Amino acid sequence: MATMEPKVICVLLVVFSLAFSSLAQVQTETCVMSPSQRSNCGFPGVTPAECAAKGCCFDSTVPGHPWCFYPLQINNVPEGRSMTTRGG
Repeated sequence: MATMEPKVICVLLVVFSLAFSSLAQVQTETCVMSPSQRSNCGFPGVTPAECAAKGCCFDSTVPGHPWCFYPLQINNVPEGRSMTTRGG
């Protein structure tokens, strides 16, 4: 039985790695939207860390639009239907 333990640990590490990478991918996908879709989630001078702590997205590359904004709300809608956004 002692020889199976390293195998089990390796399998668990792979499973957790895949799970965490999937979560990161979902976060990235929910933050991709046109600047006009952004709904403000922060305050003037908010840092990327403060924004992330609120569960929001941060992108300072588009002037005149919120840098800290709510992510898209994905509701597992059937293919061909639109997604809704959290702020409007």
